[in-house]
Amino acid sequence: MNLHVRYEGDDDPDKCTAKKLSRFELATLHSTDRATPYGVVLNPHAEQALSPADATVSDRLVALDCSWESAREAQFSVDGEHRALPFLVAANPVNYGKPFQLTTVEALAAGLCILGDREHASRILSKFRWGETFLVMNEEPLRRYADCEDSSEIVAVQQEYLDRE
Repeated sequence: MNLHVRYEGDDDPDKCTAKKLSRFELATLHSTDRATPYGVVLNPHAEQALSPADATVSDRLVALDCSWESAREAQFSVDGEHRALPFLVAANPVNYGKPFQLTTVEALAAGLCILGDREHASRILSKFRWGETFLVMNEEPLRRYADCEDSSEIVAVQQEYLDRE
């Protein structure tokens, strides 16, 4: 799975997980929607949840790297099949323990796990001291999501976690 990021440049470049992935040649950054290739786009506003069924849609996983303030306002206009990630908890130092407040690398790693490529997820997270913590904290939900057939099953599993909150 090829990783691509529509990079807005809103955040501190020294703390930007997408920039770090790019430095290690683990993801390709794009500065415009037009330059960003078609793929499965991780979009928190999408109506359909990412599921293992999406593994056949494209060999590209695309994330938007911007501040959470922009993400609320942003029009996710990148071409592709837009999918929302299900309930997961952040392990990054800024949003540790907060549901749905993932960094770009956490979102990409979650997507990879759900699509059945946990090894690739571990590889990209290994560049961050807290990266493995993300997989440990979300081990059960990521495994359960990866075992689902489609988006409706993902939503049902997610609801169990939301009911606990």
